[in-house]
Amino acid sequence: MKTILAIMMMLAAGSFAAVAAKEGDKPFIAAIGSDGIQRVEIVGGSYFFKPSHIVVKVNVPVELKVRKEPGVVPHNIAMNSPEAGIVFDVNMSEEPKIVTFTPVKRGRYSMYCTKKLLFFESHREKGMEGVLEVVE
Repeated sequence: MKTILAIMMMLAAGSFAAVAAKEGDKPFIAAIGSDGIQRVEIVGGSYFFKPSHIVVKVNVPVELKVRKEPGVVPHNIAMNSPEAGIVFDVNMSEEPKIVTFTPVKRGRYSMYCTKKLLFFESHREKGMEGVLEVVE
């Protein structure tokens, strides 16, 4: 009986995690502050960015406040979309860092971690990738 109860609790926890992961995939729509800047806080961790899908407006300045979860694994956040005016590569730490840019072209652009250990998959290949969507 205890074994069955333990299995049911593990299944329930797994279902909860799956629901939480789906909810985490909902786009985060950046609001424009009274100073005209769109601000977003991003946390990176064990091969994820949260939020992983960010929506911002074109030709409006963006400020990303990025940090990583505590731990020894190094992470960064990078974007290389010069056609949209978005190019940066910032090492993440537990202390927040600020990244600023103004997107000049609508579209969907990848943000990702470029870290990789020797012959293993890169963090990006392990899922540490997200989307910055620039809209009108």
